[in-house]
Amino acid sequence: MGTIALEGLEFFSYHGFYDEEQKIGNKYAVDIVVTADFSEAARRDRLSATVNYEDIYRITAGVMQQPARLLEHIAHRIIEEIRAKYPDLEAVEVSVSKFNPPIGGVCHRAKITLKE
Repeated sequence: MGTIALEGLEFFSYHGFYDEEQKIGNKYAVDIVVTADFSEAARRDRLSATVNYEDIYRITAGVMQQPARLLEHIAHRIIEEIRAKYPDLEAVEVSVSKFNPPIGGVCHRAKITLKE
């Protein structure tokens, strides 16, 4: 087993529980780790035998363009779409962070992580 990770993907998107958040938008970060058997890719040196991280980025960018209320929902949708493209993955872990969340105090970012 091995992992492929995309770390620190950044997007400006229109997510949030409050209507105002969906109007003004905010900066978000996404980290993704996929776990699978990459031994064939390692032996054969073929992209077709592994996960193309350009696909993972495109999937994530597409999900980030669709407004959602909860970070958990965003992470779940990213996982679903990655698994639809790569059904044989052992695990997919997605973290979504919202910068400067509206909590009434200082907070650099709020972060959730889902692993399925």
